[in-house]
Amino acid sequence: MMLLVPANPLRPRLPDDHFAPEANAAREAGIDVAVVDHDALTRDDPHRAVAAVPTGGVAVYRGWMFHSDQYAAFADALTARGVTLRTSSDQYRRAHELPGWYHSLAPVTPTSTWTTSAQRPAFDHARTQLGTGAAVLRDYTKSMKHHWHEAAFIPDLGDSAAAWQIAARFLELRADDFTGGFVLRAFEHFTSAEVRTWWINGACALTGAHPDTPDELPPTDLDPATLTPLIAALDLPFVTVDLARRDDGVWRVVELGDGQVSDRPTTVSPHDFATALLTDVMAHR
Repeated sequence: MMLLVPANPLRPRLPDDHFAPEANAAREAGIDVAVVDHDALTRDDPHRAVAAVPTGGVAVYRGWMFHSDQYAAFADALTARGVTLRTSSDQYRRAHELPGWYHSLAPVTPTSTWTTSAQRPAFDHARTQLGTGAAVLRDYTKSMKHHWHEAAFIPDLGDSAAAWQIAARFLELRADDFTGGFVLRAFEHFTSAEVRTWWINGACALTGAHPDTPDELPPTDLDPATLTPLIAALDLPFVTVDLARRDDGVWRVVELGDGQVSDRPTTVSPHDFATALLTDVMAHR
């Protein structure tokens, strides 16, 4: 069993500084650790990227985000070395891209529509499908929430020109990272910081702060287990689910992501993380 982490660009035999605490904690928990060349993966050279990975076994990746096609090439290169990723390429795509998980979680997440292109006619069709009111714009994998008023928040879906101005700016900012198509999500007013929950085989294994607000710890009345039937039905081995409290007091799913590429908040110690998550996800092989 192995944990795979990105290599340090300056010292390629060592883990990247961002993931070194998790790598060290995993070793202390008895998990073998190997490094991969993330830059080579993003340059479409997956076999070079995994050259330092020992042959044979099952692995879990913890590192920087990949496009789904890059992850598939990563998985294939590892397969050529006799290594199987705990999360398959199909499972990664379904967790990483909103259309893969939305329908299963539709009752507990904002109503959404999406396109399969970046063209304005497709955008306008999705906009009219969603209806009226305000919306939040993103693509299949990411929003531009740090550019809220210029590239994320659409105050009025009925204002076609203003809505497209937001979409055009979103496209400009995302550039080559634009993934899949536009996603329009009905705006809901949240009154809490987001909470990041970590799930293994459909069961919640850890609850903590969101990396954007690491000091905002989850309230004691939050019970992620109420989502268990919906998360379990996705049949995904290792995911995160980000939650926020709506202004009516109801907790809502803001995002689901693949646990391998979801950041750990600084207020969750790497040792607790290795104990609660990495050991369990390795055991469920």
